[in-house]
Amino acid sequence: MKVFSLPPHENWICDRFLQEWSEYNPDIVTENLDEADINWVLAGWQWNRIPENYLQSKKTVLTVHHIVPEKFNEQKRGEFLFRDRYVDWYHVPCAATKEQIREYTDKPVFIQPFWANQHMWYEMNNKNELREELGLPTDAYIVGSFQRDTEGHDLISPKLEKGPDQLVDILERMSNKNADSKLFVALAGPRRQYVISNLRRLGIEYKSFDFIEFDTLNKLYNCLDLYIVSSRHEGGPQSIIECGLTKTPIISTKVGLAPIVLSECNMYDTPENYESAWQANKNLELIYNNVMKYSIPDGFKPFREFFEKIKG
Repeated sequence: MKVFSLPPHENWICDRFLQEWSEYNPDIVTENLDEADINWVLAGWQWNRIPENYLQSKKTVLTVHHIVPEKFNEQKRGEFLFRDRYVDWYHVPCAATKEQIREYTDKPVFIQPFWANQHMWYEMNNKNELREELGLPTDAYIVGSFQRDTEGHDLISPKLEKGPDQLVDILERMSNKNADSKLFVALAGPRRQYVISNLRRLGIEYKSFDFIEFDTLNKLYNCLDLYIVSSRHEGGPQSIIECGLTKTPIISTKVGLAPIVLSECNMYDTPENYESAWQANKNLELIYNNVMKYSIPDGFKPFREFFEKIKG
């Protein structure tokens, strides 16, 4: 059995997934379409980079991470339905995404979270030293957010599916409630303009790291007192996995992998009741153990078994 996959080359999570997949599964990975039994398209918009005759002659699996209903307009629905003709199976990382695509396809769906790389993300027990190394205050309560929050077309508008408005709301509430303690925000990743502009408006101190290496990002997780996922729609996010492996306290909306990995008291519905998830520090071992169920190399096994099954 041979599986062919296309890297999107967009400095995105799928590029890392494919790198790890190829590194740990060289016996079934191929870059040759002729010898492939299965096409695995991890970034859906890349599907037409595979010639039509290969899409029709091979089994094609397409990963859908999530759908943003507000952006899934008539054009995008049309594109989905057109592409669906070439898809034999869908892969989704969580049940919520399966429910999203069920309205548009009757093709079979494989539900499986991506693997967790415990060699890349791990706990470090020198928080103050790491803060000094990264130029962060050692006496502050540091909250982290490492996903883009601003639309690329204007670098002003909030990327609402990621919930940056909800993140700002929570940070404002935290700042007002704990006026005597020093709140500091650590941001990472590109397109953070929306949150940054609001932190300036609120007078909340922050430091933003743009493109940083994974080892630095791992250190940054280990500097945090809390990580906040504020998304409205997600297939992951991978930050839930990464917080689990680094044992970073986390609260999250009930999106994507959150109900699978986190406990109920790590999740909240709206910024107004974010404190319902305020027992974040008490569940680190539970979350870690939940995430380690997907650790590598065992995290690849469900994918290998799935591909073997559909190879026929």
